[in-house]
Amino acid sequence: MADEKTEKAAKAPKEKKGRKKEEAKKVGFAANIEEGLKVGPARLKLRFRKEGVPALMKEFGFKNPNQVPRLEKIVVNMGLGEALANNKILESAVEQLAAITGQKPVITRARKSIANFKLRQGQAIGCAVTLRADRMYEFMDRLIAVALPRVRDFKGVSPKAFDGNGNYTLGVREQIIFPEINYDQIEKVKGLNISFVTTAQNDEQGLALMRHFGMPFRT
Repeated sequence: MADEKTEKAAKAPKEKKGRKKEEAKKVGFAANIEEGLKVGPARLKLRFRKEGVPALMKEFGFKNPNQVPRLEKIVVNMGLGEALANNKILESAVEQLAAITGQKPVITRARKSIANFKLRQGQAIGCAVTLRADRMYEFMDRLIAVALPRVRDFKGVSPKAFDGNGNYTLGVREQIIFPEINYDQIEKVKGLNISFVTTAQNDEQGLALMRHFGMPFRT
């Protein structure tokens, strides 16, 4: 009897460890499910493949899906002239841009010195993030579905901000339209530029592409 009790006592810690490992796996799996778009294909990306690609093929007479223009990357840039005098402004901007995009920003620096602006070459003047793949689509989805509708008296974005090569740049005056930003904790309202880089051959294709993503252009 004593030997049986000793054997059971020895097995008990192993069984507990095994159960803990299984529970940890379940918790991790549940966390992945809860994160949703972060671990799987982005909703906007799947919708574009299903609806946007066939529509663009029909609109422009493409015979191959590979001819359809695509979104290559999104560059989110925050310029901060005030950072020349106050470095804390740059630090807060980096934190806010990271919260908005979900990616660590890089510091942008002056390419040359400008005496009139008391600017020296290499001096930090802002921060930027380049988004690709699923994170790019997730950001665009949040921008269109959540952030832009929060702009006061929003009537749509301008369809005239294309660069001639199918790339589109959107200016946002206030970073507080993004729900990730806590209005009570910001010291200064800052603007940012969002550039959508596409494979479109011209502005007509670029405009059609952005419309199929749901960008709310003014008519």
